[in-house]
Amino acid sequence: MIMLNETDLTPASFILNGIPGLEDMHMWMSLPFCSMYAVAVVGNCGLLYLIRYEDSLHRSRYYFLAMLSLTDLVMCSSTIPKALCIFWFHLKEISFVECLVQMFFIHTFTGMESGVLMLMALDRYVAICYPLRYSTILTNPVIGKIGLATFLRAVLLIIPLIFFTKRLPYCRGNIIHHTYCDQLSVAKLSCGNIKLNVIYGLMAAFLIGGFDILCITISYTMILRAVVSLSSAEARQKAFSTCTAHICAIVFSYSPAFFCFFFNRFGSHTIPPSCHIIVANIYLLLPPTMNPIVYGVKTKQIRDCVIRILSGSKDTKFHST
Repeated sequence: MIMLNETDLTPASFILNGIPGLEDMHMWMSLPFCSMYAVAVVGNCGLLYLIRYEDSLHRSRYYFLAMLSLTDLVMCSSTIPKALCIFWFHLKEISFVECLVQMFFIHTFTGMESGVLMLMALDRYVAICYPLRYSTILTNPVIGKIGLATFLRAVLLIIPLIFFTKRLPYCRGNIIHHTYCDQLSVAKLSCGNIKLNVIYGLMAAFLIGGFDILCITISYTMILRAVVSLSSAEARQKAFSTCTAHICAIVFSYSPAFFCFFFNRFGSHTIPPSCHIIVANIYLLLPPTMNPIVYGVKTKQIRDCVIRILSGSKDTKFHST
């Protein structure tokens, strides 16, 4: 029997084919992609600038928001520039190594996004249920440690997935019908056994997303119980208002994520691939675009800082509530 060397079946590069069936519309579709990416970059960089230089925003709530903004920037910048190159210049080729690196950044920072949303839910829980101990529980060292732990969790869970994808033999062509290197889309080009990739991918998704959703659910259940017990309607309204932006961020992040997850596992034969790819890009682009807008509109401290900067006032003081 002739034994094949699997390293000989590793392609030098892949071809990212964009959105199949909609090639003629790539130029038009690039407009919302480019516009949303520009808003995401400007909005998140603006939030990071405000949190860095405004003393009134040096609070744990805004440090978590800075983590979310940084995560959003990396997440959308890992995919959208390449997608725009495909749409505008037909630069579809990506090397095997670059594909794996892109895959690592996408899956690591989507995991990081989920983890930061969970930390923000815990932050709201402590702020509402233990307001007098808020500043002593969530100190700067604690925030740094749990932020680092969230990042390391994502890295350590994703590295094996990248390794499993790298070791596969590829003999089914090198054309990926996607705008970026999605792990399953790449693995499907393999002529080897991808069960390990599928099983480990599911396990990583449940360990990250399942755990985070459980923590978010528990946190908001406790928050709801604490808020309902308040005697003043004004106090209840104020407590709920501090959670509005975070709830919007959860909806923007998890809604397209659920669609992509269930499509990959159950709907690949009933939903057009172009629909899945568009939603997959929305999944990586919608949260970075909308989070700065929502937090800028719904958070009084950020809104006041922006107004102060735009108006040129330098001596107005703002205090977090």
